[in-house]
Amino acid sequence: MPGVMISCGEPSGDLYAGALTSALRAQSSGVEVFGFGGPQLAAAGGHLLGSYEGLAVTGLSEVLRTLPRTWRMYRHLVDEAIRRRPDVFVAIDFADFNFRLGQALHARGIPVVYYIGPQLWAWRPARMQVIKRFADKVLVIFPFEQPLYEQAGVPVEFVGHPLIDLIGRPQGREALLTQHGLSHEARTIALLPGSRRNEVASTLPTLLDACARLREAEPDLQFLIARAPGLPDDLFEAAHRSHLPIALHAGDTDAVLAASDAVVTASGTATVQTALHGKPMVIVYRLSPLTYRLGRPFVKVDTFGMVNLIAGRRVVPELIQDDFTAERVCDEMLRILRDTAHADRVRADLAGVVQALGGRGASTRAAQAVLDVAARTGSPA
Repeated sequence: MPGVMISCGEPSGDLYAGALTSALRAQSSGVEVFGFGGPQLAAAGGHLLGSYEGLAVTGLSEVLRTLPRTWRMYRHLVDEAIRRRPDVFVAIDFADFNFRLGQALHARGIPVVYYIGPQLWAWRPARMQVIKRFADKVLVIFPFEQPLYEQAGVPVEFVGHPLIDLIGRPQGREALLTQHGLSHEARTIALLPGSRRNEVASTLPTLLDACARLREAEPDLQFLIARAPGLPDDLFEAAHRSHLPIALHAGDTDAVLAASDAVVTASGTATVQTALHGKPMVIVYRLSPLTYRLGRPFVKVDTFGMVNLIAGRRVVPELIQDDFTAERVCDEMLRILRDTAHADRVRADLAGVVQALGGRGASTRAAQAVLDVAARTGSPA
């Protein structure tokens, strides 16, 4: 019976870990899955050795505050890997933590698969040589990534994007709007402020300011905030106090996107999710000033949004750091709302992005690749 150890440190990785675990269990009866993750991994049948709650942050200064807990989790996972001897270790994104963990387990003879290959081509490309030394296989979810890893001599396979399979049939627009006391006729803007506490704290106040400006320009607008699971209530107090027609919907971003006419989203996985719904968007992001100043010289790409990277050009606007102001968000959103030809071009460009993502079955293909590596250790798949 193959044993698979998984490590994912944030909600998007946990979503993919859950889908991968379900696919592993479907392909290999008796497979044992355990590791570091969250509710999706557990719900799919994985045994949690530890939860990422409170550790999922972005930025150097933010990460420093979590270092003691992160180090304890790292030591715990290494000890458990030594005790349980999994046939394969699957690292899912969360690069800084999983790089160290992957190297430690590789040194102890445990094969390593890196799923959702880290974006080393965008920052710190020298680490391609590091992942080459400890990863038996890297599984990437964007088509442009495979040749970049191949050029560095890293064993790589493009499996497609798991979100294509994970988007189900969300609650209908009218039912969702009725649930939150919003109008069926009014144009609805979705706000996706991020899945980590520090992201929401940095992003949401500016978004609420932008919403007030938008309502002055277009009085029929209303707003839906997608609230990621596990976030505390205090992050959203300003939205509750707002006099705007605004509602929060928890735990189902797809429903929020399906009910919207346009979207303002934090950079990250949510941009791909928005593209899968075909919704024009504005991408925003802000790090702490120290983190941004220290990290910007290492970034090797001119664009940050994943949909723009996939398209190979800027098909949706990005407002990053100092460009992320309420005024700029309002201006970009008004262009989408008022310029029908522009909005149609964006939708067409996003359809091209979706087409490039590889079709359905990504989690199944990833699971087979993981089991192939596990089989090399002698356990039957």
